[in-house]
Amino acid sequence: MTDHTRFAGHGVLVTGAARGIGAAVARRIAEEGGRVLLTDRDLPEAERTAASLRQQGLDAEASACDVADRASVDAAVAQAVAAFGSLDVLVNCAAHCTPDAPLFEDDSDDGWAHDLDITLTGVRRCCRAALPHLVASGRGAIVSIGSVNGGQDFGNHAYSAAKAGLASLTRTLAGHAAARGVRVNLVVPGTVRTSAWEGRDDELDAVRPLYPLGRIGEPEDVAAAVAFLASRDAAWITGTTLVVDGGLTAVNTGFLAAVKRPS
Repeated sequence: MTDHTRFAGHGVLVTGAARGIGAAVARRIAEEGGRVLLTDRDLPEAERTAASLRQQGLDAEASACDVADRASVDAAVAQAVAAFGSLDVLVNCAAHCTPDAPLFEDDSDDGWAHDLDITLTGVRRCCRAALPHLVASGRGAIVSIGSVNGGQDFGNHAYSAAKAGLASLTRTLAGHAAARGVRVNLVVPGTVRTSAWEGRDDELDAVRPLYPLGRIGEPEDVAAAVAFLASRDAAWITGTTLVVDGGLTAVNTGFLAAVKRPS
């Protein structure tokens, strides 16, 4: 059952919140009493998502934010503080994934740089801007969205390298911020049904049997994990990685099927 008071009085900023995991995170935290600023490069879609939350009586605003631009990030953080009186939670969902070229040597420098700038350095920009306010709140928490790509080969060289770097940044920033009262954690999803998979139902059907729990993830699965780590229920948890992948990286279902091991 959702706790409608767990984030009461909390000011929350979510990046990449127009759709998918970011939108689900914003909805979950708003349902639990949080005041949420949904930020995204796609402002019209972020505004539509925020409006749908307000129609349900939830406290949500939208703002344009490009995590590749320091001034844009600083402005979004300032807007959240001005609107809510404090910033208590930062959730980093914004990311970018450039498709790989068939051969590694043909991958472009631009694609590599863009993926790292959005997916890894963008998180750094957001954390840097938000940290003083999270410290001032006395209950600050940062939760970032990683990927199973950061720990195993699922393709996408640049995106995977960025997500692996994000796991390291989570640990080092947690160590730095702990003495200042801010917790920093990472949620690592497997395959989640978002717009990135639109029109690719055949691929989702093909990978579904690889998941021990028998289904593809939904954005709400990830949002629940984020809400836990951002809340005081996780008050003694920092620097950790919470894998939310239906068992994908714990159980090699392909191998078990190949050797016909009974379940």
